[in-house]
Amino acid sequence: MAKKTATFAQRLREGLDLRGMKQIELATRSGISKYSISHYLKGDWEGKQDAVYELARALNVSEAWLMGYDVPAERSAPKVSVQLDKKPTIPPGFMPLPKMRKVPLIGAIACGDPITAIQNREGDVNAPVDMRCDFALKCQGESMIGAGIHDGDVVYIRIQPEVENGEIAAVRIGEEATLKRVYLHNDYIELRPENPAFESIIRRREEMNDVQIEGKAVGWMHWIG
Repeated sequence: MAKKTATFAQRLREGLDLRGMKQIELATRSGISKYSISHYLKGDWEGKQDAVYELARALNVSEAWLMGYDVPAERSAPKVSVQLDKKPTIPPGFMPLPKMRKVPLIGAIACGDPITAIQNREGDVNAPVDMRCDFALKCQGESMIGAGIHDGDVVYIRIQPEVENGEIAAVRIGEEATLKRVYLHNDYIELRPENPAFESIIRRREEMNDVQIEGKAVGWMHWIG
């Protein structure tokens, strides 16, 4: 049986040095707070089983070695049985994931009352490679729930100045922006919600100079939960 030849604190310090890792990085990788790691390194606390496991996994060392036992430091790779003669199969009723690409997430758009347009790039989101879109917006509000677009969903927009009647579009009204179905009538434009709790936005012909279609909604991403 292997004997203990070092303390948990000593091995934790040695593991950090071995991986060239700082405490803050270890905290991020392991989910253990930097405060707790500091106490472990000082020897104030002994790591419990769940903490030892997470720290060992983050450092890619064996749990026994981290606890101070005289065993190799390297973590044993799990044994995996691979059948090379069988290709992965997709369960009935499921579809394979499409290939994805990154598109910019450039801000928020109202699915309710129009909000001040926000066009600061917040990062990137994934979009299917065959989806013709130029950017994405995060929806705020519940005016489009009838179309399946909920508060917090991400909607993909293809830049174009015109849409067909009934299509969903990102529309700028002066300095505000909203996501609605667009209907162009003889002397006015109607921006119609998909929720009876909200009213259509109407702009008469003399007010249309303030209305600009930014692009057509070509898809959206919804989280369940």
